Amino acid sequence: MGGTYTLVVELATDTRLTVGALGAVDVLAGGYAYTGSALGPGGFARVDRHREVAAGERVVHHWHVDYLLGHPAASIRDVVTTPGEDVECAVSTALGDGPIPGFGSSDCRCLSHLARWPTVDEARRATIRAHREALGSK
Repeated sequence: MGGTYTLVVELATDTRLTVGALGAVDVLAGGYAYTGSALGPGGFARVDRHREVAAGERVVHHWHVDYLLGHPAASIRDVVTTPGEDVECAVSTALGDGPIPGFGSSDCRCLSHLARWPTVDEARRATIRAHREALGSK
């Protein structure tokens, strides 16, 4: 079974990333929330793939988030899920506009599926709240 997930990522240092067609972007240290869907046959196995990229066990640049997770200063600190529900855009909207327009949202109308806070704890709290709100709005 799959659903919607949000990776809570800590970026330890300011860095410059080149994110596919989005180009070079400056990314500040802090806590990030990246929201995606895992509704296909593999379900939440997609999260395991993201963990492998963040751990340096897999080097790929298929999705925008791969560029962030593949940086040595990035680490996944938590994963918040809403099983069985397609609330990806509702969660992303609740988290607010992100620091990189178009990040992870090339297949929808959201400005971005990546949001930022000064700390990873703030990102985690906002993510949990956004998933609860999105589920409540269904």
